[in-house]
Amino acid sequence: MEFDFDTYFASRPAIVAPMEDVSDAIFRALCRARGADLCVTEFVNVEGLLRGCKNAREKMVLRDGDHPTAIQIYGSDAERLAEAATIAEARDPVFLDINCGCWVPKIARRGAGAGWLRDPAAMVEMAQMVVERVSLPVTVKTRIGWGPESDMPIVDLARRLEDVGVRALTIHCRTANMGHSGEADWAWAARAQEVVSIPVIVNGDVKTAYDARRAIEETGCAGVMIGRAAIAHPWVVGECRRLLDEGVEPTPVGWRERLDLCREHMGLIVDKRGEDRAVRYMRRYYPGYTKGLPSASTLRHQLNRADTLAEVYALYDEFAAYLRQREADGLSVASAA
Repeated sequence: MEFDFDTYFASRPAIVAPMEDVSDAIFRALCRARGADLCVTEFVNVEGLLRGCKNAREKMVLRDGDHPTAIQIYGSDAERLAEAATIAEARDPVFLDINCGCWVPKIARRGAGAGWLRDPAAMVEMAQMVVERVSLPVTVKTRIGWGPESDMPIVDLARRLEDVGVRALTIHCRTANMGHSGEADWAWAARAQEVVSIPVIVNGDVKTAYDARRAIEETGCAGVMIGRAAIAHPWVVGECRRLLDEGVEPTPVGWRERLDLCREHMGLIVDKRGEDRAVRYMRRYYPGYTKGLPSASTLRHQLNRADTLAEVYALYDEFAAYLRQREADGLSVASAA
């Protein structure tokens, strides 16, 4: 199905955020199976891409069913970003996104990601260079500024990015120096949206479908992007879509669906990374996947100590049997929404 950029961004989108070592093809598929649509790849390092790095190129592979997906690139050199954009465009994403928001020191201190916010003029020139080099729509994901609120360039920056042809702007409503600390201030996204005609997408502290609706209503922005909340609850973007489109409120996800997700995700990771790495990799997901279930903390402790795939699957089975018995005894097996 052909992707119409303007129509999609007029539909109050809820987008799965680009997250390094998370939003790969497997995670995108898991989210889509639970109601999400537009996703963005992991960050693609332009230097690695231009050197022919296998990992960088693999991140851009969009297989059948992985649609609609945008590719996000990052780097500190404008010319190299523009060159990499032409390679990314050939992979047939629905648009290209430039990462100007990653605050992680090893990236930002080198001038990539949120490092561009230290020189907004250079950031605008870089964005223009990328826009002029490709035919696909180009978007930018950024933060409200680098440092203190007294030096917050996002409103003027939004105008200037629109002027050079950027088609949409995602704003994580914290400064780069804040990282993930403190509260995201959505008012900055509202101020940016007031001065541009391109869509502004709210990012930061959008954790539930109700947050998504409130963010759009309070800011007048086009839509939302959800990152960390989707790691814990891959249903969240689908819940946003149903609430925004149909007024359907989220309901708690049952224990069977949660354990099915554990098994599905584990199986896909085993195929990609092998059994030993998959067992370790999946540990980051259990707090969210089992949230609210009876004795979930005990299960997570056991899973974190399990060393083999056989042990993990045995724990899944034992936990399922435990919950079935609770149901039979008339005890609660409710989970979080």
